[in-house]
Amino acid sequence: MAERLVFGFHAVTARLRHAPASVREIYYDARRHDPRMRSLLGLARGKGLRVIEADAERLDGLARGGRHQGVVARVEQTQRAQDLGELLEDLTEPALLLVLDGVQDPHNLGACLRVADACGAHAVIVPKDRAVGITATVEKVASGAVETVPFFPVTNLARTLRELKERGVWVVGAAAGAAGELYGVRLQGPLAWVLGAEGEGLRRLTAETCDELVAIPLHGAVESLNVSVAAGICLFETRRQRRAGALLGGASKPLD
Repeated sequence: MAERLVFGFHAVTARLRHAPASVREIYYDARRHDPRMRSLLGLARGKGLRVIEADAERLDGLARGGRHQGVVARVEQTQRAQDLGELLEDLTEPALLLVLDGVQDPHNLGACLRVADACGAHAVIVPKDRAVGITATVEKVASGAVETVPFFPVTNLARTLRELKERGVWVVGAAAGAAGELYGVRLQGPLAWVLGAEGEGLRRLTAETCDELVAIPLHGAVESLNVSVAAGICLFETRRQRRAGALLGGASKPLD
């Protein structure tokens, strides 16, 4: 089975808690005796895992310049997620999905996964090409969300969106300059939010495949938001509407 490296306290601790059998060994900075390190090592040893003392130079080499905080784990590649169709069929509430169209910055993907976890999104979907996948940096920035949020790289994003629509999922794209606004639609029923890449936005075919496009109203001097910030706004507005009982059933539609 393929192996990779995970580094940083959040990422390693999440792996220990959610997939301990996948951890082969942990390298740690023996100079650190703080409670955070003791807690992590105690968790690892409690699961019978091998922990290895390492100097700063070795840790730096393993993390390839990443901010490892004194801990690096060698792990087996875990099964990312079940089939998307099976996931949708097993849900007990309306689907809430985050689709990222060509995000290439690992920090942005990690932040989006963290937001998705925080708002209870059921999955994150990305294209396999021209987009970043799960890396050590993504895992670190995600602060454990890589282990909790199903992640689906797909070969053809537009086709996947069409398949979602066939399953009754309303597909909403966030796009600057769109005629509709975020706070002018009811976000109800199974829903997929689609956000574009850094600086480029949604690709033409992706935008055309969406059921509707909405803009996040901006009131200051900036013209755009980081994709993870935009994702958080869209996803949490959906949760706010659902919790407030503002739903009337059916697909998203303009507010009266």
